Amino acid sequence: MITNNAERRCRTTPRSGLVGQALAKLALTATLLLICAATARADNVLQDVTYTTAAGGQVQVALKMAQPPADPKLFATQGPDRIAIDLDATKSEFKARKLNVGVGAVNAVSALEANGRTRVVIDLFRSAPYTARVEGNSLLVSIGTAASSTTVGAMISNDPTKALSANARPEIANVDFRRGKGGEGRMIVTFSGEGASADLQRQGTRIVVELSNVRLPDRWAQKLDVTDFATPVQSMEVRPRAGGARIEINTNGAYDQLAYQTATEYVVEVSAQTDTSAANRATREPEYTGERVTFNFQDIPVRSVLQLIADVSELNVVVSDTVQGNVTLRLINVPWDQALDIILRARGLDKRKQGNVLWVAPTQEVAQREQALEDARNALEQREQVVSEYIPINYGKAKDIVELMTKATNTGGQTAPGVTNTGRSGFLSPRGSVTYDDRTNTLLISDIPKKIREMRDLIAVLDRPVDQVLIESRIVVANESYGKGIGAKFGFTGAHEDRYGNVIATSGNSSATDLMATSALANRLNGSPTGLPVALPGIGNRLNVNLPAANATGTFGLALLTHDYLLDLELSALESEGRGQIVSSPRVITANQQEATIKQGDEVGYVTISPTAGGNTVPIPNVQFKEVLLELKVTPTITQDQRVYLVMDVKKDEISGFVNTSIGDVPQINKRQIKTAVLVENGQTVVLGGVYEFRSNDELAKVPFLANIPAIGNLFKRRTHDEAKAELLIFVTPKILAQSRK
Repeated sequence: MITNNAERRCRTTPRSGLVGQALAKLALTATLLLICAATARADNVLQDVTYTTAAGGQVQVALKMAQPPADPKLFATQGPDRIAIDLDATKSEFKARKLNVGVGAVNAVSALEANGRTRVVIDLFRSAPYTARVEGNSLLVSIGTAASSTTVGAMISNDPTKALSANARPEIANVDFRRGKGGEGRMIVTFSGEGASADLQRQGTRIVVELSNVRLPDRWAQKLDVTDFATPVQSMEVRPRAGGARIEINTNGAYDQLAYQTATEYVVEVSAQTDTSAANRATREPEYTGERVTFNFQDIPVRSVLQLIADVSELNVVVSDTVQGNVTLRLINVPWDQALDIILRARGLDKRKQGNVLWVAPTQEVAQREQALEDARNALEQREQVVSEYIPINYGKAKDIVELMTKATNTGGQTAPGVTNTGRSGFLSPRGSVTYDDRTNTLLISDIPKKIREMRDLIAVLDRPVDQVLIESRIVVANESYGKGIGAKFGFTGAHEDRYGNVIATSGNSSATDLMATSALANRLNGSPTGLPVALPGIGNRLNVNLPAANATGTFGLALLTHDYLLDLELSALESEGRGQIVSSPRVITANQQEATIKQGDEVGYVTISPTAGGNTVPIPNVQFKEVLLELKVTPTITQDQRVYLVMDVKKDEISGFVNTSIGDVPQINKRQIKTAVLVENGQTVVLGGVYEFRSNDELAKVPFLANIPAIGNLFKRRTHDEAKAELLIFVTPKILAQSRK
């Protein structure tokens, strides 16, 4: 047990005496105990993590604290092999979070703060013994090399509650995901007891955690979508496996992961990887992290200031003999690395760092040295032997790759049938050249070995299978119609003979009346005392009003006959409804950024007349053809966020009828077409566009004056009402067919 000074001061016993004095001393002691307890609970700070090596591959890891560490807990795990150190009530200011070692049995050291506690994990290549001790404000952990049982120093003992048991099988009690303050994703798996074992593996964009010696309840075997947390983690999937469980964490973009385990918890933290590329470092403002110093000197030699910075930074500083002169500076509470940059700029100096050695010289001298190194490297390349390589191209065209890797100074000369010499430039050295063979789709490169390796790496990046896109579209044409009509036929036919023997006849038209008059005259000529009866005209000639409903589906007839007149009446009505739907579903697969076209339809022929030619006065008939097609033309582009940008041209034609001409029928074609560009999620269905058409027609035919008579006027009218609706909708669904990349 390690106790700090505050705890030692708290171990005071009140002396015996009078009751009042005893009570006073007890009160004072209680107050001191509360103060000491508050002091003991004060947060400690992990400031830095360093390591040193010794003979035989032994490594000593030093944890520098702001105060002496209070009761640190150490325990070791196997599969993977690790040493874990729990520091209660401790914050972490170790900015690197991970220290790569790679010496002896130690792989790396990482630190993570959670819930006011800091855990330091020492990743091992293999199981190794270790000892630990406290010196001042530092905790020193020494790791050996031989695999044996773990031993611990006398001042710190393993916490037996942290030991992992292979016999017990706890169950997973909870799987939680949280977002950290820095935007990192944190997966927390809680166990019902001790004894769980975890193995983490990184597989590309996935992190796979194999949990052994645990039981997985059915309620936790599920896939969690955590995209809304805005962390590098997109989803988590928990699945059962023999003897335990498997957790797959899917990420997006470059990331760093850190994992640690307590007796009943396993935590995986995934954070976005910091861009450390040369281009990013060149454009980013420098970050100074050195220990802060204060300098106030008047006309001090530059070499003396550099010596002071060397003492503060604990670096080995080598100063060129040409560095001379004095400098006056007043810097208060600035990082030592920033102070160094200021001094170098003020005196026209520059620095180069290699390991823990810093070389300082005038800028011109540094430039001359680097130029000399570059000249020596170029001279060495000029003397290096040129070799030849033959690189087959699998997925692309050798010609396209060569054009991408070379510049516009290519000669383009033909060297042999099917082999083209493209010259040298671009990624090649001045002595290099590249050709390609169209027949075998192979690159032929001649250059120094270093450039050959660079070209192989570049081709490995370029020569990859291209993702494909399946585009499914639906063209829906919906028609709806409604019609209603009411009409009537009405006729009055009569014949009457007055006292003077005149026959007066009336009917629907003159033909009917002429027939009846002729019939009456014939009766008299045949010796009949009267002209009656007369001949009856046909129904078509007896109608005074002929306004039936077109294509009537129902009629009602009425006739009234007396001795001298005949009344005809017919009522007709129609009501019709129609619905039709045409669905066309073209689909096509194409590679990324490659246009695809699919069409289906007919060619309709019609006759045209050509002008006469060559003195021939007879017109020449020709047969022309017109395409009536369903056509889909699309060019997809897959974006970096796995969406699809589509440039589309969709066309749907159909024949609506024919126009009769003197030389034959000419087709009438209904055309439907849309041209657009749209950004669509992978697998999402969108409506590209649509046209809605509505047509309504009311028609009234009537006999003037008579149709205006109330009630009876309906016998002298015909009403027609027509409605037609047409709707065009175009749907599209793109699906990315990802290709496997080896």
